[in-house]
Amino acid sequence: MTRAQQTISIAMLLTSLYLAVFMKVVSFPEKIQKEIVPVLPFWALVSFGAYLLFKLGWGVFTFNDVPDAHKELMGQIKQARAELRAKGVDVGSDD
Repeated sequence: MTRAQQTISIAMLLTSLYLAVFMKVVSFPEKIQKEIVPVLPFWALVSFGAYLLFKLGWGVFTFNDVPDAHKELMGQIKQARAELRAKGVDVGSDD
């Protein structure tokens, strides 16, 4: 099962459960049924957005600066330019 199929399956399961509660197939106390169930999708959407915002912030906070990778990449670029020049391709100047 791919990740997309798994995600769609979980979304359909949660949607089915919510609709069963919303249409009173599965009953809850009247206060929960009237006050909580109608706003549940909005609460879930806001919570999911907050989670994604946290994940984004955490990714930015823990982002590593990698000067060694930069040096390695620049070396590979110089090597590629030298190989292309040897084959007669004009690649510009070395910066």
